[in-house]
Amino acid sequence: MTLPLAVTMGEPAGIGGEITLKTWLGRSDGVPPFYLIDDPGRIAALARRLGWPVPVQPISAPEDALAVFTKALPIMPTGITSRALPGHPDPADAPAILGAIETGVRHVLSGCAAALVTNPIHKDSLYHAGFRYPGHTEYLASLAGVSETPVMMLVCSALRVVPVTIHLALRQAVLELRASVIAHAGRVTDAALRRDFGVAAPTLAIAGLNPHAGEGGGLGREEIEIIEPAIAELRAAGIDVCGPLAADTMFHAEARRSYDAALCMYHDQALIPIKTIDFHGGVNVTLGLPFVRTSPDHGTAFAIAGRGVARAESLIAALRLAADMAARRAIAG
Repeated sequence: MTLPLAVTMGEPAGIGGEITLKTWLGRSDGVPPFYLIDDPGRIAALARRLGWPVPVQPISAPEDALAVFTKALPIMPTGITSRALPGHPDPADAPAILGAIETGVRHVLSGCAAALVTNPIHKDSLYHAGFRYPGHTEYLASLAGVSETPVMMLVCSALRVVPVTIHLALRQAVLELRASVIAHAGRVTDAALRRDFGVAAPTLAIAGLNPHAGEGGGLGREEIEIIEPAIAELRAAGIDVCGPLAADTMFHAEARRSYDAALCMYHDQALIPIKTIDFHGGVNVTLGLPFVRTSPDHGTAFAIAGRGVARAESLIAALRLAADMAARRAIAG
């Protein structure tokens, strides 16, 4: 790699710091070079408390990370000292958390970093500090100046899923499901599979909303009135899609071999299968941004924060996927 990956601090009361330390300790196992945007003092103290031999070195520019990475964890200082204790978030840390995200976005947009990898944030704590975005994805879209809604994809080695509606109560998700929303997710997913994942001719599987995909209208008409028109729109655009499919039969191993990504109608319909298949190694990818962004597919894990037992597989997978996607974009120009 000629550019490092930028990693944001996430919620300092969570496990972001320790899984970043663990990832650096395992850097010889194919982990691409990265730097952390955080408080160097906090990370150094965390490493000492856990008894992990991780030297920390502040850097002044992203390009310094490549030379530093082999011998120390490069950290771009936020300039703010974090207050939170493990498991106990403090809204006063919001400027540091959001500042790290803003810095990372600035670095990838300016071409100083290859991609952005974000550690988990705690939205409720940020809301108490005045944060007005539903989550990470919407905030990143705003920082990037993207007008169209980005699309969330969850990825593991055996499955890619896209929830068409995301963080909504199930009743609200059904009310907000529209053919235009499904078609938008399909177009963005098809483009990303071609550009970022190297799939020359993607096939998308579209899940139904109701049991048995509605049974021809007997168990609900959303498939007929919403999902099928979206499928027709995608096919008219030259995108290969199949569906609507019964969600209870489209995620077993044989079925997964017939498509490259599955579009699901609500959050749990997408996340239950991927977390069942690969709970520790899933990656959250934001599609539709002008830069590559990935994240571990887990939260802040306050219950185990600071104990050194958090598993780093998802962060490692997020780094590797970000590097692969960035390399494909660089080759494509």
